[in-house]
Amino acid sequence: MKEIILIKLGEMVLKGLNRRTFEDVLLKNIKYRIRNLGKFQVRIAQSTVYIEPLTDETDLDDVCEKIAQVFGIVTFSRACVCEKDIDDIIKKAVEYTEEPLSEVKTFKVESKRSDKKFPLTSPEISAQTGGAILDRNPHLSVDVKNPDITVTVEIRDFGAYVRCQTIRGQGGMPVGTSGKATVLISGGIDSPVAAYMMAKRGLKLNAVHFESPPYTSERAKLKVEKLLSIVSRYAGAIDMYTVPLTKIQEHMRDNCPEELFTILLRRVMMKIASQIAKDTDSHALITGESLGQVASQTMYALNCTNAAAETIVFRPLIGMDKQEIINISRRIDAFETSILPYEDCCTVFTPKHPRTKPMLKFVELAEREAGLDDMIEEAIRNTVKKTIES
Repeated sequence: MKEIILIKLGEMVLKGLNRRTFEDVLLKNIKYRIRNLGKFQVRIAQSTVYIEPLTDETDLDDVCEKIAQVFGIVTFSRACVCEKDIDDIIKKAVEYTEEPLSEVKTFKVESKRSDKKFPLTSPEISAQTGGAILDRNPHLSVDVKNPDITVTVEIRDFGAYVRCQTIRGQGGMPVGTSGKATVLISGGIDSPVAAYMMAKRGLKLNAVHFESPPYTSERAKLKVEKLLSIVSRYAGAIDMYTVPLTKIQEHMRDNCPEELFTILLRRVMMKIASQIAKDTDSHALITGESLGQVASQTMYALNCTNAAAETIVFRPLIGMDKQEIINISRRIDAFETSILPYEDCCTVFTPKHPRTKPMLKFVELAEREAGLDDMIEEAIRNTVKKTIES
């Protein structure tokens, strides 16, 4: 029995004249994700993407696993291909649904007839198909309001399909349709979630990571690479730029007011990330900051940080509490990696009493007196690039 995968699109169906551009990007992303799983025909029609295996040995479970991580997909289903003939539809519907229906008690049949030339109406298709399924499965009963499984028959212009298990996709917009942004990635819980959330809005990602050897270890860097690998399951390949920060941090420790150290370090990071973003044709920065979570994330501190950025800064977690962030981290399978006990550079030389209400003019004065510009340029020159992919 021939199976295909039917994919239902999300909010891109509301797009106007440029809708085709979004659909083309989604098709490209899907083809890339399943490229190593076999040969397929992938096409789109009537707001549905069809993935048809061209060889019998293709494992559709593997394909579904990849599809579940592609942004732009609301739901998808494995479906049986039928002739546009009610007898063939009934026969295959009974056979195709036998295994999943054996494990439940109630069902209903729902029919969608977009091809109005088909001789039966949707209620007639549902009644005949449902009757045949009941005859084969006497343990079942029909529940039209809250069934354990809904069997769906679709009659489309170029084929008929039966499906019974709908899988929820990631939603959002196809990666690459909203431009390119650079995420400041640490080894914590927040920044990978922020990266995931902005990729879900269609952004292609770069990443900037700051290291401070010997205060931070190689294991801490490998942890960040692992986190980016997890994010790349959803966002595609990510170029990671690792910036050496040791010299700058040691200089700041010796020449800057201790209570301003954290906010000055954040400004340095913003300046470096802004330059890397500019050099890589990236037009926004992304951070995992949440309002009030730590001293550097008060409204006053964020104002000082923003002033150092040379482009827009997206903070998708800004209004979320920690548990909400953790829930997403668990869902995308990043949490267990994020809590591994390897320090990042933000914890190096942490002040005992950081200023929670810094004033920008005093922060900028301390920054000028520290004379960091040459060291910032040196750190950018010594940045190392590595492409991360799941």
